[in-house]
Amino acid sequence: MGKKTGGATPATVALTKLGIGFTERSYAHDPAVTDFGGEAAAALGVDPARVFKTLLADVDGALVVAIVPVAGKLDLKALAAAVGGKRAVMADPALAERRTGYVVGGISPLGQRTRLQTVLDASALGHETVLVSGGRRGLDIELEPAALRRATNAELAQIGRVA
Repeated sequence: MGKKTGGATPATVALTKLGIGFTERSYAHDPAVTDFGGEAAAALGVDPARVFKTLLADVDGALVVAIVPVAGKLDLKALAAAVGGKRAVMADPALAERRTGYVVGGISPLGQRTRLQTVLDASALGHETVLVSGGRRGLDIELEPAALRRATNAELAQIGRVA
């Protein structure tokens, strides 16, 4: 997989520094759309099971990054269990933006301002490549699941559930 740069983001810079191959996939983001992952899957003509969203949760007072398919939902109990916690709630969006350096709808699991514990849904391994936000709305990065896991130092767990 080659690198294609259409304006570097912290996510693409991080992958480049790690020597991890990726492909940028751009699309025209509609500002009226709030289902960012669904929009990306439709615009790029990709199965939503291969497009992953980056969510932040507070697990017992610590922020944790969860990477799950856009076609489903994050199972907060499963996320808490995956990191040895008792209770997880979704993080405040403003806090998520401050800690990652990205805006909601463009939060990438890569190149975040603060390195946080990360959990990747195990379903990612069922695909040759997956797509995650590239660090801004309208930009996804396609890469191998093992490369995503390596770049984020993610643990694998079944944290997604069907919507």
